[in-house]
Amino acid sequence: MPTIFTIPKPFTDAQIKIIQTNAITSWTKLGLGFEIILIGDEAGITEIAEKLNIKQIKDVKKNEFGTPLLSSAFTLVRELSQSEILIYVNSDIIFPPNLNNIFKFLPKGDFLAAGRRWDLDVGELIDFNRPDWEEELKIKKNGRLHSSAGIDYYIFPKNFLTNLPDFAVGRVGWDNWVIYEAKRKKIPLIDITGFTSIIHQNHEYPPFNAGRERKTNPEAKKNKTLAKEVCFIYNLEDVDFKLMPHGLKRNWFGWYSFLKRYIKYKFFY
Repeated sequence: MPTIFTIPKPFTDAQIKIIQTNAITSWTKLGLGFEIILIGDEAGITEIAEKLNIKQIKDVKKNEFGTPLLSSAFTLVRELSQSEILIYVNSDIIFPPNLNNIFKFLPKGDFLAAGRRWDLDVGELIDFNRPDWEEELKIKKNGRLHSSAGIDYYIFPKNFLTNLPDFAVGRVGWDNWVIYEAKRKKIPLIDITGFTSIIHQNHEYPPFNAGRERKTNPEAKKNKTLAKEVCFIYNLEDVDFKLMPHGLKRNWFGWYSFLKRYIKYKFFY
């Protein structure tokens, strides 16, 4: 029984409320084999947890800006979950039903699975009881496939990422560090983009976390220090395998992509 967990924003903004309600509701439709845990005490989290009959952990540690720390969230979930497989996901991500099918292809031992997302404008609540809800969204027609640098979810065994630094959630750097950590430990890194269409619902970002400020605000700088400069080089182009509809396929070009980015980073930044 995989455990999906997230750290939602407050449900006070109308757009964010719709987006997060869509995302979390979509996870409940994956089947009884999934446990869902919401982390934090922000406005609206308790209400949706009770409405959807899912678990909530309120006492997550925060930094001096009041932003939840990923290290605390991961530790809390690891202690509570009975599953050996964890799925961290941002609270604006919709999982399609065929996410169920990836587990028969994933390794039995250590691994880290992630993927690119489809950015899509979603302005209203989705009726996930409709069998054609994916077709109605026209994901690949109306959406845009995000770059390999934006990573919004990870699937991994419980015994991985036990040493996560005190990254602030929703700030730059930590997702690159996770890829780096898998490569450092020689854990198979798997891109599932070719197997399933994961939806990111577009939304506005606060001024301090958008544009240039996204990489220069105090929390971003702290995340960057924790991640170390080199970690920003790593992304989904460095995967060892790609999961396609019929199984895993070796990615023979990961080393070339990394070398190209390393040279660019080393000599031009």
